[in-house]
Amino acid sequence: MVPWLGPEDPFPGVERALGASSGAPGLLAASADLLPSRLIDAYRHGIFPWYSDGQPVLWWSPDPRMILRPDEFKVSPSLRKTLKHVLRDEAWEIRVDHDFAGVMRACANAPRHGQRGTWITGDVIDAYSSLHRVGDAHSIETWRNGERVGGLYGVSLGTMFFGESMFASVTDASKIALAALVAHLRRHGVALIDCQQNTSHLASLGGHEIARKAFIAHLRTTVDAARIPWRFDKQVLADLVSRPGAVSVA
Repeated sequence: MVPWLGPEDPFPGVERALGASSGAPGLLAASADLLPSRLIDAYRHGIFPWYSDGQPVLWWSPDPRMILRPDEFKVSPSLRKTLKHVLRDEAWEIRVDHDFAGVMRACANAPRHGQRGTWITGDVIDAYSSLHRVGDAHSIETWRNGERVGGLYGVSLGTMFFGESMFASVTDASKIALAALVAHLRRHGVALIDCQQNTSHLASLGGHEIARKAFIAHLRTTVDAARIPWRFDKQVLADLVSRPGAVSVA
């Protein structure tokens, strides 16, 4: 039985999440609220919300956990060529936190293979925007000719980044934003990005699964560290273009 959490109830231990033989592996709890304080507590303990409109808030902690290590980010020859072009062409920009709610709305409207609808509802946008206002959530945005064409958003606690969603309206725009994020996190000693669940797209970029126990252990050493800065532009991409030996090249 998945527990129902009242406003003051703590999360159960992640080891109580449903197992692989269940119909919902990783499901830990449900609640009616999506308060910012609840969100922060969830991320600190390796838990995230994911549910459909009309459902209660469902809280998950899957085992294994999909992660991406910035030092293992794969830059394919075609992506490297694209990043070089972005660096040269003044029409391209990377903006950080310029339009956080707009990025969330674009992610909500992005088509997902095998999915109908979105869990990024108005209430979800409001909750994460509250985190953004206090510096705990950020958007990395790809702009071309003054138009936002791709981006991603996630939660940042200490030296840990929890990726949430991304979108692109032109080819590779989300990959450009992710590459910029990876390069920025590498500069500030961030060793791991949480990707939550396994997808072939993330695997192609260097993502892989680790045991939940190892993931939780990593959180204990990172979420209480000093915050990293969140100001950078597209020049951070030079780290991936000019030092190919520092990344895995597919």
